[in-house]
Amino acid sequence: MEPDPWPLAPELPRPVIMAQRWTDAVFLHWRVPRPVAASFMPVGVVPDEFDGSAWVGLIGFRMQGAGVGRGPGIPYFGSFNEVNVRLYSREPDGTRGVVFLSLDASRLAVVLAARAAGIPYVWSRGHFRAATPDGSVGYSVRRLRGGEGSDFAVVPQFDADADDPLSVHLTARFGLHSRFRGNTLYIPNAHGPWPLFRAELTELEDELVAAAGIAVSGPPDSVLFSPGVHTQFGRPRVL
Repeated sequence: MEPDPWPLAPELPRPVIMAQRWTDAVFLHWRVPRPVAASFMPVGVVPDEFDGSAWVGLIGFRMQGAGVGRGPGIPYFGSFNEVNVRLYSREPDGTRGVVFLSLDASRLAVVLAARAAGIPYVWSRGHFRAATPDGSVGYSVRRLRGGEGSDFAVVPQFDADADDPLSVHLTARFGLHSRFRGNTLYIPNAHGPWPLFRAELTELEDELVAAAGIAVSGPPDSVLFSPGVHTQFGRPRVL
C-alpha cells in the first residue's frame, strides 16, 4: 500500500453552517471485522478498511467555542467535553467519512438538537482529566440513563509524531455519514492536519463500545493524542 500523506480537506460547500475547535483529543482504535462494521453503515456507504480490517474508535475531546456560521462561539452551550464511538465509511466515489454510533455530551440542549437531526448524542456527565504529574490526560463519562460509562487516559509522547498511513487513515476525516428521515446524509467539514502524536495508554475501563453493539478485547491497536484543530462544517448533501 502506498503511504497516504495528509490530504488537503476538500473545498467546503458554502455556506459555513458551524465552526468550532476540538482540543486535547485522545484517539483509541481497535480492529473489527468488516461484516461487523458493515451492519452499522447507512445505505450507500461501506466500511472504509485499512490493512484488511475495519476500525472502531473511542474518541474523547473538548469541544470549544462552537458557533453558528462564522460567528462567535455560543456561551456555555458551545463548549463541553465529548466522548464518541465511531466507525469509518466510504462512498462509491471514494469520499471518506465517519459513522457515529454514539456521542456522549453534558449539554442537554445540544443533545436534543443533534438527535433531532439524526446524530446519536447521549446525555451524560463527564469531565476532562487535565495533565497529571505523570503527564497523562483523559476523559471520564457516565450516562444519566443506563449508567454506562468510560474512563480512559494516555500519556502523549510529544517526541513521537504519528504520521504513518494508519494514523492518517483514522484521523483525516472530512465529513460524517448519518441517517435522517430515511435518507443518508453527508455533512462535510474542513480542517488542517491534526498535529498527531503517539501516546501510551495508562487507563481504560470502557462500556461505551460494547453498548454501541461492538465487542472488542485487549488494548487498542492504535493510541494517539492531538492538541487539537479548528474546523468548519459546510452544507449537507443527500447521497
